[in-house]
Amino acid sequence: MKLTRRALMAWGAGGIAAAALPFRLMAKTADEAVAAFTGGAATGEGGLTLTAPEIAENGNTVPITVSAPGASEIAIYAAGNPSPEVATFKFGPAAGSQTASTRIRLAKTQDVVAVAKMADGSFVKAQATVKVTIGGCGG
Repeated sequence: MKLTRRALMAWGAGGIAAAALPFRLMAKTADEAVAAFTGGAATGEGGLTLTAPEIAENGNTVPITVSAPGASEIAIYAAGNPSPEVATFKFGPAAGSQTASTRIRLAKTQDVVAVAKMADGSFVKAQATVKVTIGGCGG
């Protein structure tokens, strides 16, 4: 295939048009991400502890701890971030405890949601609002 100047201009214009699409059109919402994790199943309350600060001075490093005794998987979502999926932790049968700690990046004040898949196949959910004074995703 011979690459002509006209073809190169067309490819370049197409690339610019694709890059100019709003990022939000391609991203999932937190509710859609939770529904994908649970397979559409209802989530209960209790059995999951989400520890997050009420106020984060800097959104670049917000400490989060999740604990769900008897869980096989725990997923964390940040509802206000461009991409809400933050982390998923999987626990095997030899895990000493079903607890995980990490630092996440938050773009702005928002809800942090944790969903745990329990060993019996049920799902439990917990959420906390974190007020961010300096955004961590370019804000």
